[in-house]
Amino acid sequence: MQSSPASTLRRAHRGVVGTFALVGVVNGILAARLPGLAAKLGLDTGDVGLVILSWGVAATLTMQCMRWIVAALGNRVLLRIGTPLVTVSVGLIALSPSFPLLLAAAAGFGVTSGVAEAMMNAQGSLVERRSGRPLMNGFHAGWSAGAVAGGLLAVLLAALDVPYTASVLGVAAVALPAALAVGWAYLDEPAEEEETEERRNLPGIIYLIGAVAFMALLLEGLVADWSGLLLTRELHTTEAVAALAYPLYEVATFTGRLFGDRLRLRFGTRPLLAAAGTTTALGVLLVVVAPSAAWAIAGFGLTGLAVCIVVPLCMSLAGAVVPGRSDAAIAQVSAIGYAGLLVGPVLIGFVAEAGSLRTGIATAIGVALFITVAASRIPSGLPAGSAPEPNPAGAPAPAPASLNRGGGNS
Repeated sequence: MQSSPASTLRRAHRGVVGTFALVGVVNGILAARLPGLAAKLGLDTGDVGLVILSWGVAATLTMQCMRWIVAALGNRVLLRIGTPLVTVSVGLIALSPSFPLLLAAAAGFGVTSGVAEAMMNAQGSLVERRSGRPLMNGFHAGWSAGAVAGGLLAVLLAALDVPYTASVLGVAAVALPAALAVGWAYLDEPAEEEETEERRNLPGIIYLIGAVAFMALLLEGLVADWSGLLLTRELHTTEAVAALAYPLYEVATFTGRLFGDRLRLRFGTRPLLAAAGTTTALGVLLVVVAPSAAWAIAGFGLTGLAVCIVVPLCMSLAGAVVPGRSDAAIAQVSAIGYAGLLVGPVLIGFVAEAGSLRTGIATAIGVALFITVAASRIPSGLPAGSAPEPNPAGAPAPAPASLNRGGGNS
C-alpha cells in the first residue's frame, strides 16, 4: 500500500531530525573524548591541533566540491551514503594505532562529515519547502540535542573507566545501523542539472548568505575554543568551573533553536537575523567585560542563545532563493560557512597573541555586528507555501514566492 503524501512528509521530517541527532551524537562523543585519544597515542597540544585541522580542512574542501556532485546525484543518494560513512570513519579514528594513520582517519572523517553535513541541510531544506513552513531551526536543535547526549555519554563512559577505543567504537557500531535505517525516510527529487554557464554561476546573494554563515560559525567556535582558557587564565577560576561554559552554551543553543522557527514566523527573517546579530554582540561584550567567571559564563550562554539560529536561517534561505538549484546553493553556503570554524581560532589567537585573550575575543563583537548589518540585504520571506512575513507597515504582504527570485536582494 502506497503511503499518502502527508505521511511520507512526516516520515521524512522524522528522518531528517534523526540524521541531525545521529551526526550530533557522533561529534559529541568524539569531541568529549578527545583527551582520551590524546592519552592513547601520547599526543601533545600541537598534535591534537593538527588532527582537528585535518578533518576541518577535509570537511570544508568536500563541501566546496558537493555543489557539483549533488547536481548529478541528488541529496538523497549522497546522504544515504554519507551518514553511515560518518560512523565508519569515527570507528577508524578510534582504531588508529599511530599518529600518521590518525591524521588519515581524521581526514576521512572530514570528508564524510562534509558530505553528511551539507546534504542533511539540503534534505532538511527540501522537507521544509514541501511542508511550507520554517523547520530548519528544529532540525539543528536535533544536532544540538545529539551533541549534548554524546557528550554526556562520553562523561559516563569515562567515569566508568571504559577505554577510549571501546567507547568511541561502541557508539559508532550502534550508530551505523541507525544511520542506514534512517536513510529510507528521505525525500527524493530529480538531481539538479547544471547545463549552462549562467546556471554554473550561483547568484551573488548566495555568497552573502554564505558570509553570514561564516561569521556565525566563527562565533560558535569561539566558545568551544576559548571559553576554558579565558575562564582559567584571565578570570583565574578552576578547571571544573571553566568546564561548565561549553555544556551551558550547548543547552542555550538547543533552547534557542527550539524556538527559532516560531520566532521566524512571528517576526520575519530579517528582523530575527538582525536581532540575533545584535544580541550575540551583547553576549560577547558581556564576556569581554566580565568581572567574574559567573558573568563570563552568562555571556557565553547569551551568545549561544542568539547566534544558534543564524546558520539554520542561512541554510533555509539558501535552499529557497535559487529555484531548481537548492542543493548546489546549500552546498556552497555550507562550504563558506564551515570555513569559519577554521578561521575563527586562528584569527582570535593571532589577536590574543598581540594583545590579550579578552582583546582577541572582543574582535567577535564586530563579527556579530556584521550579521546585523547584512540582515538588511538578506531576502525576506519564508519557504514557498508558508505564511507570509509580517508587514509592520500594513502594506499588502508579498507572496511567499518573492523569496525565490534568484540573486535578488529584496
